[in-house]
Amino acid sequence: MSAELQIRLLDCIRGRRTEVFDSLALEMFAFQFERNAVYRAYCEQHRRTPVAVRNWREIPAVPTAAFKDFALTCFPVEDAVAEFHTSGTTRAKAGKHYFRTLELYDATIRQSFAAHLLPDAARLPMLVLTASPAEAPHSSLAHMMGAVAQQFGRPESDFYISHDDLLAEKLVHDLLEAQWAHQPVFVLGTAFAFGKFFEHCHRQDLKFEMSEGSRAMETGGFKGRSREMPKKDLYVQFESFLGISPSRVVNEYGMTELSTQFYDETFRVGHQSDLKTVPPWARVLVIDPNSGREAAVNERGLIRIYDPANMWSIMCVQTEDLGVLRDDGEFEVLGRAAGAEVRGCSLTAETLSSR
Repeated sequence: MSAELQIRLLDCIRGRRTEVFDSLALEMFAFQFERNAVYRAYCEQHRRTPVAVRNWREIPAVPTAAFKDFALTCFPVEDAVAEFHTSGTTRAKAGKHYFRTLELYDATIRQSFAAHLLPDAARLPMLVLTASPAEAPHSSLAHMMGAVAQQFGRPESDFYISHDDLLAEKLVHDLLEAQWAHQPVFVLGTAFAFGKFFEHCHRQDLKFEMSEGSRAMETGGFKGRSREMPKKDLYVQFESFLGISPSRVVNEYGMTELSTQFYDETFRVGHQSDLKTVPPWARVLVIDPNSGREAAVNERGLIRIYDPANMWSIMCVQTEDLGVLRDDGEFEVLGRAAGAEVRGCSLTAETLSSR
């Protein structure tokens, strides 16, 4: 059953097969209910079983915080081929997402990345402002960057964060080389790393004019940092310091607890947009945290994601991110709602042990 289900899901992700999402999600729910003991106990506590659940919207969502307390897997943890950790601090335990295989994860990366950032099939040097996968093996972001650099980047692609330090002078050198050669580049990284680099450029009075065809992807990433920069201000700096128009900068929304990433529609519409598209194999809802019910279109709430590519962990993940759904099915991320919890959506050792 598991092999056949994974093959079908891979075909859906790669666009080789079309499935009715409702039936696929219900099948995935039954699979995870059977194999994930913690999730099964949680669902039974809420009286949501494969027999009782008739629609994908009724599948119980697990809060991201639960990944800190439980190994949420449909397989023995010792069989994991990879584990990605959330960005914990000395005061907060990191969450862990274990993977039975990276085949589904890597398929979602390739499919969505190419569609949203490489619609012209350009092959560019990728200048990546994160640690490399070798240096950060438990970082889902580092893994993603390594995967796209290998799949889509030119051989001179490189990483510019090492031991948590930005290799600013190396990046300056490589940008100048590309500028002199009239070579378009693709810069990728967290908003925080880009902010640091732009500060360096400001101090050194540096400005680049990267060639036409250059582009950027930023992942947010100010969470837990000492300051934040509005997205609009950051995008102005892409143009000021790199010569890359905001219409060529795309934000990626993802998290350690998911296998699918979501991107702004910017390249598709030809101008900077904050709306994110949802790939065919996933669904996004916005939930009113007070009622636990689905919010109306254009009403604020907490983002809930149905990600079947999380086949071997938890498909339905309740985030702590605020957002709104729009009429066309796209959604906008409004920011973090730290500590927020949807009514009736908690998974702790205490609640399970009290059953």
